[in-house]
Order: sequence, then C-alpha cells, then structure tokens
Amino acid sequence: MLLKKSVITILVVLFLDQLLKIWIKTHFILGDEIHVAGNWFILHFTENEGMAFGMKFGGASGKLILSLFRIVAVGFIGYYLWTLIKSAASSGLIICMSLIFAGALGNIIDSAFYGLIFNESYFNVAKAFPPGGGYASFLHGKVVDMLYFPVISATYPKWFPFWGGDSFLFFRPVFNIADSSISIGVFSLIIFQNRFFTKKTEEDPQINNDI
Repeated sequence: MLLKKSVITILVVLFLDQLLKIWIKTHFILGDEIHVAGNWFILHFTENEGMAFGMKFGGASGKLILSLFRIVAVGFIGYYLWTLIKSAASSGLIICMSLIFAGALGNIIDSAFYGLIFNESYFNVAKAFPPGGGYASFLHGKVVDMLYFPVISATYPKWFPFWGGDSFLFFRPVFNIADSSISIGVFSLIIFQNRFFTKKTEEDPQINNDI
C-alpha cells in the first residue's frame, strides 16, 4: 500500500510537470506570457540554466556538474525512499519524500533530454526533434519554468534604508511544478518532523495479580 502511494505520487507529479513544460515549450516563445488570474498569477515562459527558481550556476561546466549532482542526489533520495517503504514508515513521510524525489527527477529530465529533443525558443516556437537536432548536448538542457506569482507590486517608502524609492515585487522567481513539489515536500518535513520521525512506543502491558 505504501509503495502504491509513493508510485502514484511520483507519476502524478511527473505527468503534470512534463505535460505543462512540453506544452509551454511547444506553444510559447521565450518571454511570452498569459495572465491566468489578473496580474498575480501569470504563465510566463522562461528557461532556467541552473538551479531551482531561476538561479544559475557556473556556465556550461557548472551546468554539467549540477546535472551530475542532481542524478547522484536523486539516486540517494530514491534509495532512502525505498528503505522508508520497506520499513513501513509513516505514509506522510513517504509522500513527502516521494514529492521531493519526483520534483528532482522532473528537472533532471529537462536537463538531460530537452536539449536533445527541442530547438531553441528565442525567436520561434520550439519544435520536437527538429531536422538539425536539438539546441544542446546530453545533460546540458535548460529547465522550463512558467509559474509566476507577482502577488505584491509596490514601492519602498523614501525613508526605507538602502532601497527607499525602489520598486518591490513579491513573489519574483519563476518556477515549475517540479520546484513546487520539492518545496512542498521539504516544508512539510520541517513542519511535521516530530510526527514523522518520532517512533511510536508500545505501552508495557499491565499484569494483574490475583490476591
């Protein structure tokens, strides 16, 4: 039952993540956006060359190192998840680790294969398996990001130290479903760690002695 919950969680996250990424990649040019709910929920197409939430890491060599690190990390997470399932750990803990595993794996798929499958999205909508080949080699693909929630757009007061008068935007990063899955899994582990990692102890049976 625990294995089934884990597999379903992983497959659902991967399916939704890749479905949205492929749709964005094959329908948008970089920078295109759709306002889903006013100005606070926008589908904005960007590509992340490095880490989660649009952060970058060290050019081509850094990208390769990061991709290899992700693969190793996913291997360890997968092994740990398997040990949790075998030891009949709490279903909440297994779901959290499944979310983290699925999210990491979802972004690895982009890094490993999108450069081989798609051409660039700078001036035209990308096509799958173009005649001239993809835009990058194995493990050098870019992660597709699209979820943008600029919930608060304001200006710092003039008296505010350092940033007085500058514009302020929250939440600025553009991310994807895989990033969200990792974040939800990690935050849930932090919030419910006492429940997940506290071992249940059985009470000693009381022995009634007849007098």
